[in-house]
Amino acid sequence: MKTTKRLCILVAAVMMMLVLPIEGLAETPYEGYIWNTEGRDVHSINGYVYHDSIDGAFLPTGVFNNPEDIFIATDDTIYITDTGNNRIVHLDQDHEVIKVIGDQDGPGKLNGPKGVFVKEDGTLYVADTKNQRIAIFDRNGKFERELTTPTSTLLGKKFSYSPSKLVVDKRDYLYVVSEGNTKGLMQIDNKGEFKGFFGTNDVGFNLWRFLARLIATDEQKAKMVSVQPLAFSNLAQDNDGFIYTTTLGTDENQIKRLSPVGVDTLNPTKKQYGDLYNYGGNIEISAFIDLTVNEDGLITALNLQTSRVYQYDKLGNLLFVFGGTGEQNGVFTTPSSIAQDSDGVLYVVDKGRNRIDLFRTTPFADLVHTASKLYVDGRYEEAKEIWEEVIHLNGNYDIAYHAIGKALYKSEKYKEAMEYFKKANSRVDYSTSFREYRIEYVREHFAWFFGGVIVLFLILRFGIPQLIKLIRKSRKERRQALEGEVEAK
Repeated sequence: MKTTKRLCILVAAVMMMLVLPIEGLAETPYEGYIWNTEGRDVHSINGYVYHDSIDGAFLPTGVFNNPEDIFIATDDTIYITDTGNNRIVHLDQDHEVIKVIGDQDGPGKLNGPKGVFVKEDGTLYVADTKNQRIAIFDRNGKFERELTTPTSTLLGKKFSYSPSKLVVDKRDYLYVVSEGNTKGLMQIDNKGEFKGFFGTNDVGFNLWRFLARLIATDEQKAKMVSVQPLAFSNLAQDNDGFIYTTTLGTDENQIKRLSPVGVDTLNPTKKQYGDLYNYGGNIEISAFIDLTVNEDGLITALNLQTSRVYQYDKLGNLLFVFGGTGEQNGVFTTPSSIAQDSDGVLYVVDKGRNRIDLFRTTPFADLVHTASKLYVDGRYEEAKEIWEEVIHLNGNYDIAYHAIGKALYKSEKYKEAMEYFKKANSRVDYSTSFREYRIEYVREHFAWFFGGVIVLFLILRFGIPQLIKLIRKSRKERRQALEGEVEAK
């Protein structure tokens, strides 16, 4: 019965792959790949394909000009930060204009906005960068008020306020990325009062810097350049209130998930996101500039360095990579922002071409997403059959081997689990399974082990002494026989 069910799922998956629109396949100017557990890039079926673009050319608002940001509200309407035109364009699900915000003269007129966030009640918060403020509009686009440069002794006299990205939590606290600020996200209440920095990046320990300061004179120390934490480039918020951030200028932990107290819960150890190296063989530092998180915890991040999109599960495992640099549909010139609607369609802002590109999932991605959700939720047995179909379609998908190993381990099939953990190159899980298998093997063969111990004891206690006596007696008789022969001669 299970074999028949699995065969049906496989046939359905293959048929879905075959019925993909030919146009969609033809317009995929990139090869799917994934990084395996050995740190090698291997071929993989594409998870996303180009679907459509929005550039405003056929809208009454006209073409976009250097768009910086995009936000998709809970009703799937779209807010585009049209920076070059100093406005926010609000579109419905069919990409028709609902309203334009911030383009009229008056206190609500925007100047170089770079970020937008919309609450469930429709209240609009805009990072009005060149005006050095947060502009707040009601659900109808009417300007309500502004939050100007906050004042605090913690900020210092030389602090320059340049808000570029923001999110608002359920308490109406704002978390703001201010360009050039290296102390962390700015936490501001709804009255505009500064409440402190949140989630500051670690500087890290450097032995040479420590030794230099240890032996330097006071004058030399004064001349040394102090090392500042790296600045956040963007942020996003999930349904549970966790803040996700991206950081430029580092090759480790570029993506973080910050708890309500600012602790990174995504990276228990150092982890590298993006490509581990470029195709020229030179090491490059990833430049993640935006990310989006869906209701299942899938993290989809945009990398300016490679112009690619990288998708990870809730545990930080890489699922898909797509995009690249170019002029064709499906790749980008200068990507700047990413968002996702309730149907799983990804919207990528390409400010270099003044448009937004849409990408939809392939049947293979739908299969992986279903299995991944079950796996992350700890429902390994339910996910096992789906992961098996993933392996049938793509034998390079190491995550699937590891997930099946988890399911087998939970079912106490330790020997089979060892085989899958070996294929996934998961040494820790393999060792854990081997330990359990060894205990199980001894338990199942206890009678034989116990009998063997008894036999060994008897041999050591009685058998060997008797054997030694026999050997000694035999030697003595042989010696006496030789002595008798000598006397006879």
